[in-house]
Amino acid sequence: MAEELTPETPEESGEEPIKQRKNGLYPGVSDELAENMKSGWADTELHGLEPIAQAEHTARRRAALSARFPGERLVIPAGNLRTRSNDTEYAFRASTEYAYLTGDQSEDGVLVMEPVAGAKGTDGSGGHEATIYLLPRSDRENGEFWLDGQGELWVGRRHSLAEAEQLLGIPAKDVRKLPEQLREATGPVRAVRGHDAAIQAALTDKVTAERDEELRVFVSEARLIKDEFEIAELQKACDSTARGFEDVVRVLDRAEATSERYIEGTFFLRARVEGNDIGYGSICAAGPHATTLHWVRNDGAVRPGELLLLDAGVETTELYTADVTRTLPINGRFTPLQRKIYDAVHEAQEAGIAAVRPGAAFRDFHDAAQRVLATRLVEWGLLGDLDVEKVLELGLQRRWTLHGTGHMLGMDVHDCAAARTEAYVEATLEPGMCLTVEPGLYFQADDLTVPAEYRGIGVRIEDDILVTEDGNRNLSAALPRDADEVEAWMAQLKG
Repeated sequence: MAEELTPETPEESGEEPIKQRKNGLYPGVSDELAENMKSGWADTELHGLEPIAQAEHTARRRAALSARFPGERLVIPAGNLRTRSNDTEYAFRASTEYAYLTGDQSEDGVLVMEPVAGAKGTDGSGGHEATIYLLPRSDRENGEFWLDGQGELWVGRRHSLAEAEQLLGIPAKDVRKLPEQLREATGPVRAVRGHDAAIQAALTDKVTAERDEELRVFVSEARLIKDEFEIAELQKACDSTARGFEDVVRVLDRAEATSERYIEGTFFLRARVEGNDIGYGSICAAGPHATTLHWVRNDGAVRPGELLLLDAGVETTELYTADVTRTLPINGRFTPLQRKIYDAVHEAQEAGIAAVRPGAAFRDFHDAAQRVLATRLVEWGLLGDLDVEKVLELGLQRRWTLHGTGHMLGMDVHDCAAARTEAYVEATLEPGMCLTVEPGLYFQADDLTVPAEYRGIGVRIEDDILVTEDGNRNLSAALPRDADEVEAWMAQLKG
């Protein structure tokens, strides 16, 4: 990795101390080089750009936001780069609120909705004028593009403000001037917190945590119902994820020779080739690791005769993620006990998916799946002489089912997390909602309450389910779930 250009000190260069340049911008750089770097560059401005595919959807989303908070200035930052170590940064991922409302993913970007009394906004947003504040192209005249670590010579070309306006359908201005403008602004303000310290500092005396939280909650709840663009992106994410699972099955023999990391890397390659990234840390849990819900260390052995619980999702370039889990026999065939446990989880998932429909309570699919699992645990003699109703009343099945049966899905793997309880977990399902159905059974390796042969077996099956007008659609149905079909699918892929 190249180091950033840093002017040599006199001691390093062996030269006499260099005089401070007249403009003070190039200490340690010769006048001749500084002048040379200013010129001889082709004009690369792009013209006649078409708006991004979701521009009409982001305009509609901003209009809804405007209607909810009339007369108030709204500030939604993308966030900044975060240092990983020394002079390297983590890969940037724009805040969900910002990307949802703009379609942009630029670091340091900020969407500002300025209230306009009695006027239509330029993007149709009712009483607000929307402006997106971005970093402009690197300045060639002052040397920023080659001397600054975030200059375009180092990190690549970014869109000019004029180009951004064409693509996003929002007037664009220089974000470096925004903090001062916000400090001088008057009137009520709300902001999405936690993403941009400079913007937050500029608004310190103008905002309150309670009012800002209302803004965050509104944007979270707005994402409960997906529009046609979002549904298409989620389907794309599921399709890529299915191909990633196929990739993994094809290389299970190589994973056996290495570790769970081989599985993780194999799926990651598909995510990076067909999408933006993985939507969350992949869980590549082989053997007893499958009983750890969020096993992301992925450093364990992959052994034939055991199960692999693979929970992974591709995030599309527009930041919509799949969230899919399959539990696979590493050698391609379930043992009788593995199949018994797997079939119980599959039966529970089928019951959960059947409960997903418009007008149903959000909790219904969880309750349906839990009832099936409790029934099987009672039948297997793991809960003494208690009947199913008593087990469910006391929640005793949860020793082995552990978690809720699903959650909303979208731009975040646990989407709409800031939504109010009454709008989410205590609400009814509506067409356009997308959620996971993911029951599981987990018998810990040290659980003395179950027979020894159960210990260390973990099974989860998860699919991404869209609520439709007349029921639901399984977006991840391309991956088999029935035990016989799983074995046949694996045999075909392994050749």
